[in-house]
This record gives sequence, C-alpha cells and structure tokens, in this order.
Amino acid sequence: MSTNRIEKTIELKAPISRVWRALTDHREFGEWFHVKLEGPFLPGSIIRGQITHPGYEHLIMEVTTQKIEPENLFSYTWHPYAVDPKADYSNEPPTLVEFRLKSIPGGTFLQVTESGFDKIPEHRRLEAFRMNDNGWAQQLGNIEAHVTQNP
Repeated sequence: MSTNRIEKTIELKAPISRVWRALTDHREFGEWFHVKLEGPFLPGSIIRGQITHPGYEHLIMEVTTQKIEPENLFSYTWHPYAVDPKADYSNEPPTLVEFRLKSIPGGTFLQVTESGFDKIPEHRRLEAFRMNDNGWAQQLGNIEAHVTQNP
C-alpha cells in the first residue's frame, strides 16, 4: 500500500457547474469543508481561515492555490494534519490537493487526490496520511450533501 498518495472518488448527482462552484467559491467551500476562509481562491495566492469543525476550532487552515482550470481542475498545497498549534509546519514540504471533475450522465464524477506524503517528516507522516485518508472520505460526503441540498 502506498502512503504517498490518497485518492478518493465520488459520483455526484449535480451538474458540473454546481460542483465547481462548491469547490472554488471560498464561502461555499467553507460551508462543506467546515472552515471560514478569509478570501477567494486565486492562483498563487495564500488563503487562510478558521476551522469550524467541532474540536478543531483552535486551528487555522492555510492553503496556497495552485491551479484553477474552470470545471476541470482546482488544486492547492497545504500542510496536512497540521493540528499542533505549537508546531511550526512552515519548513515542511506541503502536499498537493487536486480536485478533478468530469461530466457524467446524471451528474459529475469528482476525484480528489492528495500527494506528497513521502516528503512529510517521518515522525508525523503516517498519522498525517491516516487522518487525511479518513478526512477526505468524510469531505466527499460533505460535498455530496452540500450540492444535493443546495442545488
């Protein structure tokens, strides 16, 4: 089993334009991802936000937007499972999160990939991988509920 890459997929019963908006509008992203982001996603920009998921409210999420290819690819880098408020993760290599969309009959095929775990310091690599593997499974359920309940 590879511990360098997480890949999750889901078929959503929503048009690709709806899923795209849920991914790339920072307010909508925040609703299903449970984070209050300070501003929009712009290529090359850093965006921060207060995590609103119960138990993690003391944390700030920070991502650097990489690519925005409308209704096809949205990607960012971040420091995975950066949950110790006393730790400085800034010198660690970030992982790359990619959301790829494809139109399918009846909706949208969404693939989420997070890669680069092998570059994370060994003392926290496996825990970051395990927690994000579980986290992405939950987040796909969150986005599914979001686009279904808010067409």
